[in-house]
Amino acid sequence: MTEPLQQAKDLVDQATKIAVLTGAGISTDSGIPDFRGPNGIWTKNPEAEKASNIHYYRTDPEIRKRNWALRVSGELWPNITPNDGHRALAHLEKRGLLHMLVTQNVDGLHQMAGNDPDRVVEIHGTVKEAMCLECGWRDDIEIVLQRVREGDVDPHCSCGGLLKSATVSFGQNLFPGDIDKMFEASLACDLLLAVGTSLQVFPVAEMLPTAVNNGAKAVIVNGESTAMDQLAEVVVKGEISKVLPEIVAL
Repeated sequence: MTEPLQQAKDLVDQATKIAVLTGAGISTDSGIPDFRGPNGIWTKNPEAEKASNIHYYRTDPEIRKRNWALRVSGELWPNITPNDGHRALAHLEKRGLLHMLVTQNVDGLHQMAGNDPDRVVEIHGTVKEAMCLECGWRDDIEIVLQRVREGDVDPHCSCGGLLKSATVSFGQNLFPGDIDKMFEASLACDLLLAVGTSLQVFPVAEMLPTAVNNGAKAVIVNGESTAMDQLAEVVVKGEISKVLPEIVAL
């Protein structure tokens, strides 16, 4: 075990209340590409970022139709399964060390791996549900996908509002209750573990400095350097599905 790995493992073993923040990097080994990495979706195709902007989604029916068609085809979110990185965090919870897991991911893989849904804050929403942008109706996305399969290529709510996946797009506000949970976790933990995130998206990235300023230690596990490496007690670079199980003793 390398020195940074051992240091990170020791910090986990010494902690009593760990808050975890995860980003796209933890899910790449499950076949989901990240967004900002060297081979990220937006790095390779900046135009694709439009589909994640609420302004374009609201005003361009072709973007909506393409999104729904991709969901139905399975190309956008294929049948994915958790990897050892997700399972490592489920194990951390079984050890009684996990206080809260805040994820920027919308794939639902933490819950599939075994984390208690009540301990997972999906700060950017979830692809498992659909919602109405007008009345706030929200339910299993399969209800809407079935309508698309039957020929409704740009589905609307019964109130007339636009439907989209219950994810937070650029230009949409985060859910206030989730923000409260995120900062509560930052202030309650004695260790902040940031995994697979570039720590560039705010206010989510504020978790790390908030925790550190409150006396907690921080460990960053990522494939690349982040904007906040200097705030961490230790930075572990490597393939997350391989190094994270070692850190949490899976």
